[in-house]
Amino acid sequence: MIKKSILYIMAAMFFCQAGYAQKKAKKQRQESNDAPYSELVYGDHTYIPQIKSVELYNSEKVQSFPIMYLGSTEKIQLKFDDLRSGNRNIYYTLVHCDALWNPTSLSPIEYLVSFSEDRINDYKLSFNTYQNYTHYNLTIPNDMVQPKLSGNYLLKIYEDGDQNRLLLTKRFYVVSPKVKIEPQIVQSNVIPERNKRQKINFNINHTGLNIQNPYQEIRTIILQNERYDLQKITDKPVFVRNNMLIYNDIKTNDFNGGNEFRRFDTRSMRFKSQTTANLYQDSLYSILLYADPNWNTSKYTSQFDENGNFYIINQDGSQPDYDGDYAWVYFTLLSAPPSENGFAYIVGKFNNYQKDEESRMIYDPVKKQFHKKMLLKQSVTDYHYTWADKDGKLLDDNAFDGSFYETENNYQLLVYYKQPGSRYEELVAFSQINTNNLMGKN
Repeated sequence: MIKKSILYIMAAMFFCQAGYAQKKAKKQRQESNDAPYSELVYGDHTYIPQIKSVELYNSEKVQSFPIMYLGSTEKIQLKFDDLRSGNRNIYYTLVHCDALWNPTSLSPIEYLVSFSEDRINDYKLSFNTYQNYTHYNLTIPNDMVQPKLSGNYLLKIYEDGDQNRLLLTKRFYVVSPKVKIEPQIVQSNVIPERNKRQKINFNINHTGLNIQNPYQEIRTIILQNERYDLQKITDKPVFVRNNMLIYNDIKTNDFNGGNEFRRFDTRSMRFKSQTTANLYQDSLYSILLYADPNWNTSKYTSQFDENGNFYIINQDGSQPDYDGDYAWVYFTLLSAPPSENGFAYIVGKFNNYQKDEESRMIYDPVKKQFHKKMLLKQSVTDYHYTWADKDGKLLDDNAFDGSFYETENNYQLLVYYKQPGSRYEELVAFSQINTNNLMGKN
């Protein structure tokens, strides 16, 4: 009887230890899947590879430039997927920044109404997909967080209320119009580059805004297709006239026209699109794209693109936000390396133009081609091949695509005003222009 009791006690201890070990292992697995501490990047950035399909735009038009007018009813829309399993406590806050995306000295109570942070409560689990994920949705302003000053805002998304455990950051703008921009697109004044570059000249009409020293109070940022790695900064007008600042210096605001973006179409997992060479399904879908040739030639060829945008679309379902599936998309670039030093990257708005290990291609010297696979959601997506160093610094953005004056591009112009004695820069004007409209194209 005593022996049986001892055996029962030993068995109970064994199962308790086993159960504890299982719980501990499960807890460790959960913890290892949590977001680690990360250094904040004041820009568009994803901090863990499981965060995918990040969209930020003015809610009145999908994938529009993320800007809203102060005091209007407009909203900024954020959407993203988290491929990690389970529901999580995900929070957000806003950081007010200057024109160059450095944080201002303002405290949250000075630039926000109500609270400084809140939890994202609008989320849905994926439905009828091979890749499980949780889709999150957020609009700003809302009842909890509302910007009350114009300027640049960095949206921070983080886990469990800990702002060091970052998931993603995105930039958006709040504008309070006080001046008017009058832009113009011309060919470069640099004669050898006239067939490759597009030059932006503009005037600022500041009737109604008393600018005492435009060389210190005004600066303008110009983006090409929302790309921050190609931005130009202008803070010195060429001429100062009555209520008018003239910016037409022959050496400034020259952009390489680049080429039209390449694109792929994965709206359906049942049928091949024009960009799909092969499609098959194992544990996840795999899509092999047709190989891309090198477009760096002397002749421009027109084709339709979305200027780097991407659109989450699922023709096999009805709710692409959470019934769109993911697939391994295989890219091939038929080109030799343009130089001995550098790496080829696949970039676009779909990955914030991040040049990192996730977007870096592998070169096969035998086949003389680059290749890469990326896990991407069903969509129509623009992409671009660029050449940069291991840290993502651009070496030659046009190495694989060439550069042409005829290329259709969008340009975003943002004008900032810092009143003497003020602790922040106001965003006082915004304009988006298209080369087809301002160069007289149809």
